[in-house]
Amino acid sequence: QVQLMESGGGLVQPGGSLRLSCAVSGSIYEIGAMHWYRQAPGMQRELVAGVNSVGDTNYADSVKGRFTISRDSAKNTVYLQMKSLKPEDTAVYLCKAVLWVTRWDARTYEFWGQGTQVTVSS
Repeated sequence: QVQLMESGGGLVQPGGSLRLSCAVSGSIYEIGAMHWYRQAPGMQRELVAGVNSVGDTNYADSVKGRFTISRDSAKNTVYLQMKSLKPEDTAVYLCKAVLWVTRWDARTYEFWGQGTQVTVSS
């Protein structure tokens, strides 16, 4: 059983900052890429940022220069540091991990967290 648990969401004023965390637990052999997505009401889920196993990162254009994704492989945790937040950043933020569950199965599997709400409002 693999679980992803996000934390760190909340209410913040425009221009403020938040740091999201996503911890992966359970039966894991190795974690590959980890991603943050977000979904606002009535909108499609969109990729916010990703980081692979060697630390290469990618970002949506809308968050470049404001958000930073990082990972702590020893803790099986991915972070999303968000600065200069805007009302349009309001959404449920979800993390996704691509991983191998055993050393004998070469297939990768995707697991999602439940999400954490981020609300940017004055």
